[in-house]
Amino acid sequence: MSATELIHDLSQHGLVLRGVLSATAADTWPALSDQGPSCLWLVGTVGPAMWAPFSASPEHRDGQPDALDRWSARIATHWAHRLQGHALFPFGGPPHWPFQRWADRAEALSPSPLGLRLHPEHGLWHAYRFALVLPQRIPAPVPAPAPSAAVGACAMCPSRCVKACPVGAHDHGFDLQRCVGHLRTPAGRTCLEQGCQARAACPEGAGSVYGTAQVAFHMRAFAAHHAGVSD
Repeated sequence: MSATELIHDLSQHGLVLRGVLSATAADTWPALSDQGPSCLWLVGTVGPAMWAPFSASPEHRDGQPDALDRWSARIATHWAHRLQGHALFPFGGPPHWPFQRWADRAEALSPSPLGLRLHPEHGLWHAYRFALVLPQRIPAPVPAPAPSAAVGACAMCPSRCVKACPVGAHDHGFDLQRCVGHLRTPAGRTCLEQGCQARAACPEGAGSVYGTAQVAFHMRAFAAHHAGVSD
């Protein structure tokens, strides 16, 4: 099994290798016994490439909850089993794996007022779907993180994203209750059907913006996941 083959298969699902990390003494991902030091492949999406493969998947079509998480788990578990590794996810904990810290080690990202990481090319239009803990014998050469063109972009911006939220849910951190409450009202249909207005207001990564169907899917999934949040 070569790194090239795995990367090619991931691309068929609209997924990309976001970075490869070598284990350090501080890392707590599962050890691969008797196989020496492990490495972690961080796998995710950039731009809308994932949408077409995912929307044609059985998980998306079956009408059951958590379609994207189940789709991610199927792909990751297949490869983890094939490569005698472990699949880790940013959902379904505990344990809650530190995906943002791993991402900061793997790529040239910067924080944004929305809590999402700003990518130098894709802005806020990217995500991490899973990680594969693999034997060290399956490394993949990836470029070292370059200085990010997005670093400092938020400091020079007049908070377009924060101001775009119709209910001020990002005025002081993120007010989940206010956001979810708004989505349940008639006025919240714009966000629910056309995507988060705060995220869309960011001028970075304009060429990677998700399509209408994809942003609507993510917003409906977000609202369903937090259905128990009281007003």
